[in-house]
Amino acid sequence: MTASEAAMGIQTAMDRITEAPTIVQALQAADDVAFEAGRDPGVRTLRVLSAALVGSDDIAAIAAVHALAEMNDEAAGALLVTLLDDERRFIVEHAAWALGRRPARPAAIAPLISLVIAGGFTGMLAQHTLEKWAAGSGELLAVALLSAATGEVGVEARVRLAETLGLVRHPLTTAPLCTLASDTTAPPAVREAAVAALGQRADADVIAHLEDLVAEGGLIGDLARLALIDADPPRTRTTADDAGGDGGLTVAQLFLHADIDPALSASGAGDNGGIATLLVRLGDALISDGSVVDRVLTLSRGTVAQAGPDLLQMAGGERGHLYGHVPLTSIPASSATAWHLRVTVRRGIRRLLRAAGRVDVLHLRMADVGSLAAADVARELGIPTVFTVAPDPHSVIASLERSGRLSREDFGEVDRTEHFWFRSHLVQSLAASAAHSVFFPRPELERDMRALIGIDITSHPERHTVVAEGVDLAIVDDALSRAVAVAAGARPEGPFAELAALIDGLSPARRELPLLVTVGRMHRIKGMAALVGAWAGSDLADRANLLVVGGDLADPSSDERHQLDLIDAAVPAPERAERGLVIAGHRSNDVAAAWLAAARFGIPGTIAPGGAYVCASVKEEFGLAILEAMATGLVVVAPDSGGPATYVDDGDTGFLTDTADPAALVSAIGRALDAAADGDPRRAERSRTLVAERFTIQGMAATLTPMYLNVARHEAELRRTAGLLT
Repeated sequence: MTASEAAMGIQTAMDRITEAPTIVQALQAADDVAFEAGRDPGVRTLRVLSAALVGSDDIAAIAAVHALAEMNDEAAGALLVTLLDDERRFIVEHAAWALGRRPARPAAIAPLISLVIAGGFTGMLAQHTLEKWAAGSGELLAVALLSAATGEVGVEARVRLAETLGLVRHPLTTAPLCTLASDTTAPPAVREAAVAALGQRADADVIAHLEDLVAEGGLIGDLARLALIDADPPRTRTTADDAGGDGGLTVAQLFLHADIDPALSASGAGDNGGIATLLVRLGDALISDGSVVDRVLTLSRGTVAQAGPDLLQMAGGERGHLYGHVPLTSIPASSATAWHLRVTVRRGIRRLLRAAGRVDVLHLRMADVGSLAAADVARELGIPTVFTVAPDPHSVIASLERSGRLSREDFGEVDRTEHFWFRSHLVQSLAASAAHSVFFPRPELERDMRALIGIDITSHPERHTVVAEGVDLAIVDDALSRAVAVAAGARPEGPFAELAALIDGLSPARRELPLLVTVGRMHRIKGMAALVGAWAGSDLADRANLLVVGGDLADPSSDERHQLDLIDAAVPAPERAERGLVIAGHRSNDVAAAWLAAARFGIPGTIAPGGAYVCASVKEEFGLAILEAMATGLVVVAPDSGGPATYVDDGDTGFLTDTADPAALVSAIGRALDAAADGDPRRAERSRTLVAERFTIQGMAATLTPMYLNVARHEAELRRTAGLLT
């Protein structure tokens, strides 16, 4: 911020929000309003903010809420507390969040506890604020929480109260938690929350109590054992732990919302998308020679039963690619519904990273509850972070506004579901606190990062690296060799036989047509239902069958169910066979690779050669599945914004289009089928050469490895310098 901008005044700052040409620019301007409110916390500032609060511009109103939190003014603090009772629920949500930046206000404690009891995202924000207040107002919070716990509340609310009580480390809370943890008549979930909370206390009586609970066995015993580990004081890091000591680097990477295993058995189900595949392949590539990185810790969600063995493996000093699971007693339907797990996730990540001993770098990639919790742990343990910065949700906001589905007047209600404001600020926070930032290639990277996120990557370029994601060509090559054999007359086996059976289940008239394929999560952002609608409503349905790979069909999440309902509206399930639609559900990465190869070369008597790959995502920051399709030699259709525009040669190896425009999408797919029909092997070779030269997982690892080493060395130097001053 320049000196002139710093003195713009509160009204000018608010005008920048209301006059901003786009919602993204208005969100960025909100920081200036907060700055001005803190700089000049006078009566007029309060009037301007009050006027914005009652206006029709939701973004200005939310900005006013957060600006009130920056004012060192009693009237502003009192007004902020009254907003906890506002009839607009999005204002209540932001008030609960904003209060965490102010000292504790007794009048706000009861309303915040009520929000904790209600749960959800707003409950998480309220709990976070109470946690911040606990250090200075522990007794007041303890009394209020214990009083609330005596009321008539449901089981889930009692769980949240027990968890929140655990965050208040005051002597008044210990005995009630011990009593609750031992109460065999209490609902199991409430006992479990109390047991987990005791791990944040290390006094002898609590330790003895937890040891007694271990003897009880079952889930309570397992949780008590984990709580004992949590209560154990962390060991002090020494200079021998610094990079350059014994052994290579230890790099931790996290994606909470997936069931990650070396076999990638759940790929495509729920949130198990391309990032799960990426982390497995990347971890293997990073330790392939062991000269720099000799241990990779890939963390994802799991069960309490997995936690004990994971901790033993982490603590055992084993090298290589290790998998650690953050134990969750219930799996959220999607990342968007997992925010309430912040405390549980933080405990699990902390436990794993402490067990691992030296962790040199923690790489975070998503603005989600996993990264929110992991960043807290990294700060506590002194682990430097690397953050992959992507304009998400910024790109989604811009896309929704362009399509007319998001405006200033309804932003608040949409934000209650999508949490755009919180996630945008989380991206900025993670980027600001990271020792190094990673960016995906984009055609106008500098411009987009500045316009969408407000980051100037030309400032301190030594702290920023552009890293292209990569695919494992060994998987692709194996699929191609088998597909060529099948196309030449070999009997289809394994995934090729499975695909043939799916297509043979269609109407006889649909056989020996080319195959359009799309692979990914069954989520609105991925555009699966939009693709089905565009295909079914055009002449594309006469030219090719459509194969949709992704989604848990047996137990769909709410996001998956919504997409499936939209697909059924476009092509009712009883009509799929007649119309050429196959909804296959999720498949492992090697199966998906085989099906892509079959789409290119065909299966005699079942699938004609000359298929194409379609990505209809609203946004695609990079697009691993697109790259895998290109490595296979398929002509691709991809979004004309984001990462794909950096590697798809429009009109040759693929076709870029506005995927939000059904007519444009249909036209691009038609051109892709036309191009694929000529069977030109030179086009396929150009696609494969591009991927082999620029986008392999080995190339990605080769770029990240020296960056990780530099981060670790810089952190070691900071630690040594700090030691000289103490």
